[in-house]
Amino acid sequence: MIYADNAATTKMSGAAINAMNACMQDTWGNPSSLYGLGQRAKEALEDARRRIAACIAASPKEITFTSGGSEADNQAIRSAALLGAQKGKRHIISTAFEHHAVLHTLKRLEGEGFEVDLLPVGPLGTVTANQVAEAIREDTVLVTIMYANNEIGSILPVSEIGAVCREQGVLFHTDAVQAAGHLPIDVKAQNIDLLSLSAHKVHGPKGIGVLYARQGVPLTNLIAGGAQERGKRAGTENVPAIVGMAAALEESCSHMAENAAKVSALRDKLISGLSQIPHSALNGDPTNRLPGNVSFCFEGVEGESLLLLLDDQGICASSGSACTSGSLDPSHVLLAIGRPHEVAHGSLRLSLCEENSEDDINAILKAVPEIVAYLRNMSPLWKDKVGGKLTFVL
Repeated sequence: MIYADNAATTKMSGAAINAMNACMQDTWGNPSSLYGLGQRAKEALEDARRRIAACIAASPKEITFTSGGSEADNQAIRSAALLGAQKGKRHIISTAFEHHAVLHTLKRLEGEGFEVDLLPVGPLGTVTANQVAEAIREDTVLVTIMYANNEIGSILPVSEIGAVCREQGVLFHTDAVQAAGHLPIDVKAQNIDLLSLSAHKVHGPKGIGVLYARQGVPLTNLIAGGAQERGKRAGTENVPAIVGMAAALEESCSHMAENAAKVSALRDKLISGLSQIPHSALNGDPTNRLPGNVSFCFEGVEGESLLLLLDDQGICASSGSACTSGSLDPSHVLLAIGRPHEVAHGSLRLSLCEENSEDDINAILKAVPEIVAYLRNMSPLWKDKVGGKLTFVL
């Protein structure tokens, strides 16, 4: 099997598995309990908090554990919105190709009287700090813009956007789920007020994430209950998962440069090879993209069929984000960068990690052109395009 869907989820690392096993056997107590077993669990919890904070140059007090990136996005945005409403500020800025955890939260806030501006991202899938600066108003309370796009891999100018927001006195949140462990993060230097992470994107367990909130930025509870996480996230902490996340993130960050070099070389070889397929197009910025992200559109092909035939050959890929891969609607990300509906349906995302090899890339480069040609030969619309009755889009 060739696994090329690391943007959806990653295989857990040995370090994460070992850390979790040790925790489940030795420090399985409730960290809120006062007896020794509970306090050992509390020590493991706080040690993981310190290690995770160090990976993003934060203070341990600024780290709140969540169930994943989606919850962290929701809590960050709702907390900022409530803070703004208390000051009479109800304007929020984001982009048209954010993760649905952000976009759906913003949609709900619109129904509660907030005004949301979604900045256009252009054909390369990015925005500029100038766009953000021009969109900020006196009643702007929050800018929420992702660090790197989960579907097309474009890296956004987070540091520059953070500087603009800090200068204007506007809170800045970034969904860094795809960036963590792959790109350097320094929340202080980058003027980030709120940041979301998810463990299972960096070889950690599913169901655990982090919300970083700069000291002085109050959080609003999404879950009512006990006083865990300094009263900001009720529910007994999943200590084994938290410890596993710390081990995985720490390992990814410590090997970031070497992993990026290896994976980028594989990515570039894959992009070069797939670009040879007629009437295809790379999605996103050709250079300023995540090390492992390769996103293509193939005219005359349905993405679902392509994925199933790749699976028959033992290749795991996706046609968009994991959260929308079951939908028949075209990706909102691809529509945002200007792909027509017809072309957006024929997308393929291959996302690599350091465990992929040259042999994997060669196998993919053999399989994809053959499958694309096979599917096109079955399509009457493709025959009309080849025959000149219809025009090509790509």
